[in-house]
This record gives sequence, C-alpha cells and structure tokens, in this order.
Amino acid sequence: MNKWIAELAELEEPSVLVTVASVRGSSPRDVGAKMLVTSKAAIGTIGGGQLEYQCTQIACEKLIVDTVAASTFVRRFALGANCGQCCGGVVEVLFEVLAASGSGWLAPVKEQHDERVAVVMATSTKSPFKKFLLTKDGSVLFGDIGDCPDAVLSAGQAMLDGIVDAQSTGDYLLEAIRPVSFNIAVFGAGHVGAATVDVLRRLECKIRWIDSRRNIFPVSLPENVLAIESTDPAREVLGMPAGSWFLVMTHSHPLDQEICARVLRREDFAYCGLIGSLSKRRRFERLLKKQGIPPSLVDRLVCPIGVDGIRGKEPAEIAIAVAAEVLQVRDALRGEVAAIDSNEYSIRAI
Repeated sequence: MNKWIAELAELEEPSVLVTVASVRGSSPRDVGAKMLVTSKAAIGTIGGGQLEYQCTQIACEKLIVDTVAASTFVRRFALGANCGQCCGGVVEVLFEVLAASGSGWLAPVKEQHDERVAVVMATSTKSPFKKFLLTKDGSVLFGDIGDCPDAVLSAGQAMLDGIVDAQSTGDYLLEAIRPVSFNIAVFGAGHVGAATVDVLRRLECKIRWIDSRRNIFPVSLPENVLAIESTDPAREVLGMPAGSWFLVMTHSHPLDQEICARVLRREDFAYCGLIGSLSKRRRFERLLKKQGIPPSLVDRLVCPIGVDGIRGKEPAEIAIAVAAEVLQVRDALRGEVAAIDSNEYSIRAI
C-alpha cells in the first residue's frame, strides 16, 4: 500500500521523511519503517517511545524556518539507557528533508506505484547521498546507473523476484515498492464480519467485503476496503487473485458451504477460514467430499477459525482471534518462501 507515497505527494509544505535504515539487534520496528514529519503533525510511526520522540525532535529542528533546503543525513541510536529504551539494539535512521514542492524522485515512485508496477528504491546512507529507482527489467528510472554498485543492483533484482520488503545492503537501504499482494475476501457483513473487517483494514492489505443483503454495509469505508452487494456472493470467489485469503462468515450455512466449495476447487488460495464449531466442520467435510472435492483440499479448510486460547464470543474478540491467526499463517508462509528463495540465490552465487 505504501501510504507514505500518497501522503507525501499531497503535502504542500516542507517535511522530513524519517526511515529506519538499518537495524542491529532488537528494535521497535524493522528496516523500512517510515514516519513523515511536518510542522503540524507526525504521520506514521517508526516504533514510538524515546526513539520516535527524539527523531521527531530532530526533524522539527529542520522545519523551524519556512523555507527548507532539501538535504539528507543519518543518525545512529543505541537503544539503551542513554536513549531511554531497553531494546538493546542499534538503529540507523535516515532523515530526508524535502521542500514543499517534494522531491524529484517522488513523481516516478508515485507513477509506478499508481500503475501497479514494482520497483525498488535504493538510497545510499553514507555521504554523498544518492537515490535510484530500479525496475524488474534492469533499467533505472531515477539516478545514474553507472553510480549504482553491482551488489545493489543484484540485491534489488532479488528483492523484486522475492517477497522481502526492505533490507540494508552495505551502505544502501533498499525498499520494494510494489502493489499490495495481501488480498482478503470477507464473506458476510454481520456483527462478526464487520468487526473482522475493522481489524484487518488497519493492515497493509486489500479487502473485498461481500454480502447478499441490501443496505448492510456502512456508508463510509476505508480506502482499502471494497464493499460488494451481490445476489450471488459465491461467484465473487473467482474474482480474487491467486494466493488470496478467504474468510467465510455469512448468515447462511448453505451459502457458507457453496463459498467454501468454490474456494477449495480453486486450489490456488492461501487460506480458507470458516466460522463455526467442530461439528460444523465435520458436517462440511462430509458435504464437500460428497461434491467430489479431494480430501487433500478439504483438509485445508480451517474451522473453527481464530488462534487458540481466546474463548470469548464477542464479535470484537472473535475478530482479533481471526486476524491473529491470519497473520500467523501469513508469516509462516512468508518464512517458507524466504527460505526457498535464500537457497535459490545461494546456489546461483556458487
């Protein structure tokens, strides 16, 4: 989603883009975390606490005068007693002071992002500071390719081929700027469905929220949520991209079954979760197998949904448990892919 791109493009005043450039040991946020500081507000977070407070102060000091000359600098923070934190790690933070008119690299970044094209932004963290936009075909949209080290180009291509969002490579911070691939379909706009969407919409994801009932959706929705009122909700399964996540929690058991059947037949889903009890799962298993769906696919149906240990049945409690399970599964899948990619690149290097 890269919200900071749109937020920065909309600003009409000087600002400072604050980015976690490197991390050694424990830290509140990972490499690539961003905060945008203006004279009036701080947008986003790099982890809170004293680290964020001190970085905000540093940024504000650069914004005291009305006209700010564009500049870039790095500060190093040891997250110990002297910093008022006990993480124990060491963090380097990149400060990019931007004039009211923005920066030359912002326009091509926004254009690529709006057009759903993946690029990697590589920024040197040592003076002289340089920035490059690297595309998947090996071209450079911003900056002189002759000044970009081969190791950075190779790392950038590997990031575009994999799932890593940001990393430090030598004296460079590399950040992948690509369309959101975390696509979630939530079937059902009742109390639990609404609570689940309210939790999930805060993540870097895109949500299609589907129900057959008229006028059931809120009038106002977050920008990453699309409400779909359909007389045949199960048909919407086919409209989701490969690797999507499906949460089935409608008002109708027969409709739940139809939706689950269509998801399982796709085979290319990341997760299919069905709200309900163990008895509902057993009933659905029998019905789905009778419909000819292979047992190996039926076994991938998750029901009941939600992490273990949360017994509350309030909609908000169920929503939090479901969101936690989705994140657990997502991160486990990412870990498996990252391990495969790591082995692949090491073999290439040999």
